[in-house]
Amino acid sequence: MENNDILIRLRYALDIKNKDMVEIFKLGGVEVTKEEVLKILTKSKEDNEEEEVVEDENHIKCNNKMLESFLNGLITYKRGKQDPKPEQPANPEPVVQQKDHVNNMLLKKLKVALQLTTEDMLEVLDDGGIAVSKGELGAILRKPGHRNYKECGDNFARKFLKGLAVKYRS
Repeated sequence: MENNDILIRLRYALDIKNKDMVEIFKLGGVEVTKEEVLKILTKSKEDNEEEEVVEDENHIKCNNKMLESFLNGLITYKRGKQDPKPEQPANPEPVVQQKDHVNNMLLKKLKVALQLTTEDMLEVLDDGGIAVSKGELGAILRKPGHRNYKECGDNFARKFLKGLAVKYRS
């Protein structure tokens, strides 16, 4: 699942307006206009699954840094600005270095932004149509490199976003 698709599904699930999307990107440290948000939120025209999606005048590809900035902005938008602790850096290093870990980061940051407990997340996943144990969810929320870390697949992330839509839009 590409980052633009994640943003489209997340925007739908949480019913975020365009002006709020601009605000959230700004809180995350990325300056975008309302027109650019609309271009980010359009489906890309792909001829072939293996071909790289090209940017054109009607579409802007969302990279990992942009998605992470949006999710950081969503945390600030939902929970308020937090003053950094003295030993904490003002601007943390980006979490996602590889494409593989985007879905894991998505779940972690949404858990923080929406103040979800593990039980809430299990309920959302159940609403999305997937049954997961507490241990499996814990493995997905761990740091990469931990011996029990499990990569979150696209289907899992898709079901989570679908469950969010069920929870927040009904």
